[in-house]
Amino acid sequence: MTTPGRTTTDLDMAAVCRFLDTHEVSALEVQPTRTLVPFVGLELATICSGIGNGISMVAFPWLVLQLTGSATAAGLVAAITAVPLLLSFLFAGVAVDIFGRRPMAVGSDLMSMVSVALVPILSSIFGLGIGLIAFLAVLGAVFDPAGISARESMIPEAAAAGRLRLERVNGIHEAIWGSAYLIGPGVGGLAIGFVGAAGTFWISACLFAIGALTMTLIRVPGSARPPVHERPDGVLRSTREGISFVWNDRVLRSVAILSMIVVGFWLPVEGVVFPVYYQAMDNPEKLGITVMALAGGGIIGALIYSAIGHRFRRRPAFVLALLITGIAVVGMALLPPFPVLLLFGLIAGFAYGPVGPLVNISMQERTPTELRGRVVGLITSAAYVTGPVGYLVAGPLIQSIGLEPAFMVMAVGVLVVGVLAVFMPSLRGMDETQARTG
Repeated sequence: MTTPGRTTTDLDMAAVCRFLDTHEVSALEVQPTRTLVPFVGLELATICSGIGNGISMVAFPWLVLQLTGSATAAGLVAAITAVPLLLSFLFAGVAVDIFGRRPMAVGSDLMSMVSVALVPILSSIFGLGIGLIAFLAVLGAVFDPAGISARESMIPEAAAAGRLRLERVNGIHEAIWGSAYLIGPGVGGLAIGFVGAAGTFWISACLFAIGALTMTLIRVPGSARPPVHERPDGVLRSTREGISFVWNDRVLRSVAILSMIVVGFWLPVEGVVFPVYYQAMDNPEKLGITVMALAGGGIIGALIYSAIGHRFRRRPAFVLALLITGIAVVGMALLPPFPVLLLFGLIAGFAYGPVGPLVNISMQERTPTELRGRVVGLITSAAYVTGPVGYLVAGPLIQSIGLEPAFMVMAVGVLVVGVLAVFMPSLRGMDETQARTG
């Protein structure tokens, strides 16, 4: 029996929708035609945004040094930028779930474009002071987490549209993100030499504009603003709901904690230990080569996982990646001859390459669609919290016990994370999810 104004076809379609919701039929099974456009567009926007940020990471400190000649001032601007970044990552996911993934991705890149374009504009009109530079750096950085969370939240739907495995798309996504931050600083350094620090920000602005335009033109299923009845109710309440979900899910809680510890021990190695070590040798070129080896290894590891990761159980792959990373970092901490240290760096980056995709997959498969933005934002912010803490500890530790012992303490910390992962039964849920979705 039909109701007035509704046809049998309407009722049939409603029944199909209810069946899909109830039985969790995969998007791969109902996708009418295969298209790679959403995924390609998503990754184009990702690499444009990443390179734009990578250029800014080099150009802002250079501008401060050019203006003040003070390394302390450059460090202060970096620290000021980090504080709102932590807070915005915490709430960025809520904004994604309220306003929609595509609108937040577009808005984030547009705000970043405006903030970096203001640097050369204001420089030519008024000149720049340290306070104004810090303000513009904060303005650009504070919107980045929303863009990152929004783009990562669209990955499953883009994968479904292209009928691609989650292992493949997440591996490619992490490799592209890593490549962007490898390319960006290099482009920034070259541009500073040709057009000056202020003029370099025009390149960043153009890249952010391309990213925003790309996300405006493509259509990733489910990325528009949610209907009113599906939006989160209040920022604080929604944030608590996201935190509660992550904490109560044993797998997500475990990967968040492990990620926090690894980042807390590793970031000071890259940001403090290596600069101190190579500065004492008066060899900045070796610092650049070492960082490139780590980044290059990570890109290769992520790409290989994207190609063959689906053949392996996820928990063993995750644990093994952390263990090998820890062993390789301990090898680096012995400060062997440069070629050997470089080899250990390549191994460490290569081994860690699958970790990002595996964490992403866990978030994507275990999180309801309406909570995905919050979960992505929260787990990402968890890692960002420990990075600055590690920086604060690393300097005094090096001064009190020396560089080599301090490096070994941090390296052993990374290795301990891998050992802990072996004995965490909660990580078995990674394989249970794979069995249900495989």
